[in-house]
Amino acid sequence: MSDPASLPGDRPPVVVTRLAELEHVRAGGGLWGPIRRTMGVTAFGVNAYLAERAGDRVIEEHDELGSGSGQHEELYVVVAGAATFTVGGETIPAPAGTLVFLPDPAVRRGAVAEEAGTRVLVVGGRPGAALPTAPYEYWFAAEPAYRAGDYVRAIEIVSAGLADHPENGGLHYNLACFHALAGHRQAAIDHLGRAYAADPRTRGWAAGDEDLASVRDAVG
Repeated sequence: MSDPASLPGDRPPVVVTRLAELEHVRAGGGLWGPIRRTMGVTAFGVNAYLAERAGDRVIEEHDELGSGSGQHEELYVVVAGAATFTVGGETIPAPAGTLVFLPDPAVRRGAVAEEAGTRVLVVGGRPGAALPTAPYEYWFAAEPAYRAGDYVRAIEIVSAGLADHPENGGLHYNLACFHALAGHRQAAIDHLGRAYAADPRTRGWAAGDEDLASVRDAVG
């Protein structure tokens, strides 16, 4: 049986399906929806599970250490219905919209549906495999501090991204803005110069950005 993710040739630019359209397989005590195989995902594991009736097992009891496992950390998202998870002996009610994250592959976990039609989306990957994270996460995470006027805290948050992305134009641009707002003129000028060098688009952004008003005379 072929795996679309392993087939040679060009991959399509987009693949779209619906959970209800997945061809479910009766396995593991429930109904398995093979998202990863169906859509050709190669960066992480992702599948869905469906319980037809209340009381059915929607996630089999297991850990991620067995010979059939990916030894993944796993995120379970209840997208419809409701389930009760048992994780390491602890019971966790999980109505639709609940996210249950298990970072330790050794922990036993499973879930039973509380409603007919309960669906659970599962995303998994080897611990650390998704790192380094995308640069944008740092400036998104700094947004509350920026809006609160805590520019020193915003600088701390975005500066952490330079460890993995030392020459990222977006990180340097945001640091230039925060330093300028904090009154750190030379630091703002230095970061803006590095932003220009890494991503020429940032020069256009800076032209009308009021956050950089205090240093625009020095960098153009």
